Amino acid sequence: MPAPNLSRPLPIVVVVAFDRISPFHLAVPCAVFGEEHPGLTHFEFKVCASEPGPLRTTAGFSLSVDHGLEALDDAGLIIVPSWRDPAERPPQALLDALQAAHARGARIVGLCLGACVLADAGLLAGRRATTHWGYAAELARQHPDIDVDAGVLYLDDGLITTSAGTAAGLDCCLHLLRGLCGSEIANKVARRLVVPPHRQGGQAQFIEQPLPTTGADTRLDALITWLHGHLHQPHDLDSLSARALMSRRTFTRRFRERTGMTLIDWLTAERLALSQRLLETTEHPVEQIAVLAGFGSAVSLRQHFRRALGVSPGAWRASFSGS
Repeated sequence: MPAPNLSRPLPIVVVVAFDRISPFHLAVPCAVFGEEHPGLTHFEFKVCASEPGPLRTTAGFSLSVDHGLEALDDAGLIIVPSWRDPAERPPQALLDALQAAHARGARIVGLCLGACVLADAGLLAGRRATTHWGYAAELARQHPDIDVDAGVLYLDDGLITTSAGTAAGLDCCLHLLRGLCGSEIANKVARRLVVPPHRQGGQAQFIEQPLPTTGADTRLDALITWLHGHLHQPHDLDSLSARALMSRRTFTRRFRERTGMTLIDWLTAERLALSQRLLETTEHPVEQIAVLAGFGSAVSLRQHFRRALGVSPGAWRASFSGS
C-alpha cells in the first residue's frame, strides 16, 4: 500500500478511456473517485481519451469524452482501467503522456489489462506487477524484464500500481483511496458500494483449477469468521488447524487456497486493518491498540505499520482521525 498522503490537497484523478472499452472497467474508478459520496471526500475527477469520440463500448453503446490527453498534465493519479487488446500497442501519444506524468511524480495505475499499456510505456521494466491471471503468462513472455505476480489482487511498486482482472480493480481503487484518505473514508465508500472494504487474499483463488467444494470450506469459513472477532488473541498453526479439525498440512493448503495468503500474512493484514480503524475512530493510546489488534506491544505495532504503510501509527492518526 502506498504511504498515505499526509498533505493536502488531494490529487486530480484522471481516467483514460479508449475505443471499445468495457463499461464495467470504466465504471470502477468512476464509482470510487468520480461520484460524490455525501459527507465524504470529493476529488477533482476527469475522463480523457487519446482518440476522437464518440468511443464505442463492448456493450453496444457509445461514450462522449470531453477531455484529451492534456488532462494528464495536472493529474496526480492516472488510471488506465483496462485495454481493448493485449496484442495491440496503444497510441504513442498516450504512451508518451504516461511517461511524462510518471517522470513528474504522478501515480500511474493499470487496472486489469491496463498493465499492458503501462508495460508498453516502459513503466513496468524492473518492477513487480500483476494483471488478469489469464494474461499474466503472456505479459511475462512479452516483457521478461517485468516480475509478474499472478497471485495477488493488486500491488504497488514505487509510484506504479497494478491490479488483477475485472472486479479486482475495485479492490485496487479502494486500496488507493485508503492510502489517500484513510481506512475510515475507504470503508464508508465501500459500504455505499455494498462491497467489502478490504478483500483478503489474491486472484490465485479464482484461477481455473479443480478445487472440490467440501466440508473443509465450511469449517474454514467458520474459523475465519471466528478469527475476525478474536484477533487480539495469540494464534498459531497448531491451535487453528486443530480448531478446524484438520492436519497442519491440510489446513495450510486449504487456508491458502481459500484466502490466497499464508496464515501469518493474513493475520498481519487483518490486524493492521483493525489498527487503522482504531487509530481513526478511537482515542485509545497506541499501546492499547497494539493489544486490541493482537500485536502485543506498541513496538511490534510500530514495526509492522512502518513496514507495511511507510508511516508511524501516530502519523496515520494525525492525518486521518476525524477525516
